[in-house]
Amino acid sequence: MSKGRDKALISARDRKLFERYYYWTEVKRLRFDDALQKLSSEEFFISEGRIMQIIRKMIREGEKVDGAELPAVGFNGFRVSPKAKCDARQLSLFP
Repeated sequence: MSKGRDKALISARDRKLFERYYYWTEVKRLRFDDALQKLSSEEFFISEGRIMQIIRKMIREGEKVDGAELPAVGFNGFRVSPKAKCDARQLSLFP
């Protein structure tokens, strides 16, 4: 039996976090920073930086919510144009 956190549980948490982020930003039209704060302090109790890492990872992997892709999010919360070329190496420059 491996030590550490269960990867299936982490994956399920990340998926749920991504769905909740979609809900707050796309359905309820909450501002990006307000959605991050709500997810961090009221729903998942992890840092805003970690939430951003999870969201970026899910977007890079092409995850969808109800068949809709979430627009890419830059380091400062602004949406990134689909034509903008940004890879994992560039994203790693911003903690």
